[in-house]
Amino acid sequence: MEVFHQVDHLICQGLEQGAYPSAALAIGVGQILYLKKTYGSCTDTSLFDIASLTKIVSPTMIAFRFIEDGLLRLYDTVADFCPDAPADKRDITILHLLTHTSGISDHFLLSEFTADPADALSVILEHPLIHTPGLAPVYSCMGYILLGKILEQVGGTPLDQLAQNYVFSPLGMNQTGYHPSGDIVPTEMDPISGKLLQGIVHDENARFLGGISANSGVFSNLNDMIIFTKMLANGGKLDNGFTYLSPAMLQAALINRTPQSAGEFRGLGFNLTGSPRNFLGDLMSPRAYGHTGFTGTSIAIDPDTGLWVVLLTNRVCPTRANTRFIRMRSLIHNAAAAEASRLLSCQINTQEIHL
Repeated sequence: MEVFHQVDHLICQGLEQGAYPSAALAIGVGQILYLKKTYGSCTDTSLFDIASLTKIVSPTMIAFRFIEDGLLRLYDTVADFCPDAPADKRDITILHLLTHTSGISDHFLLSEFTADPADALSVILEHPLIHTPGLAPVYSCMGYILLGKILEQVGGTPLDQLAQNYVFSPLGMNQTGYHPSGDIVPTEMDPISGKLLQGIVHDENARFLGGISANSGVFSNLNDMIIFTKMLANGGKLDNGFTYLSPAMLQAALINRTPQSAGEFRGLGFNLTGSPRNFLGDLMSPRAYGHTGFTGTSIAIDPDTGLWVVLLTNRVCPTRANTRFIRMRSLIHNAAAAEASRLLSCQINTQEIHL
């Protein structure tokens, strides 16, 4: 069955209009993959710097597994892991960090406060809060870097090894990880060297931390991100029946933890649909969720229709000033959601006929 033609058309249009030099797309409904295609100079094995999608595929999943294993609670505090933390940071919880409600600054350059990556934790803890913890969601890369440091303490292992042990290996994401090698899609032009970054993480703080960070640093390809996104769309299960995430954990992850927000709705790690700033478009169900990456990557899942979308681009190549893709992403999700609802309607009608 040939479907999702309009999505394909929009991706091609974006390529022609210079929204990105390369793109990799996969769309499925439930366990069925309906469309898998690459555009520009990439293949389904080409590695993209997935930027802030790192937050989901690495620290968020590690935290979920730690919670399931009884190693971590959402209401554990920074003080539980950093006894010497300043008074204003001591009561920040894992829940605050996962929902971007910690009050920790959204972004600043660690390199402006220290020359030693080992000082990152203390620098973040000493930096002034921008609001009282729990007050409102403010998307914070710095909060996630702090979360990563806590996870390393809980797991007793560096973040990249935790990700390998708890996420990439169990899911069979064999080409995904930090410090990539092979066919890698370039990102932004480095203003210092004047060369395109290729295989070197785009995010400045992640680069300062040696390429291994909780906010950014993971590289992945279309094939591996299909595995990951399809797992979420199928309630935490892989095609072989292996349950990676328990239904209880996934259900807890998708509760709207910021219902009073005027800007964005947040679950545990995930961005939820329905808020003005959401990237999921206008037609997905109220339970849809996903995440984006600054470089032009995203995943989207709609539990009500079973729709899932993986879209990897390098829209920052050669410059992050290129913002054409930002609006386009929501248009693409609108087209995908419309087609998924048609498929669902056809299935229901067919079942009624057979009845």
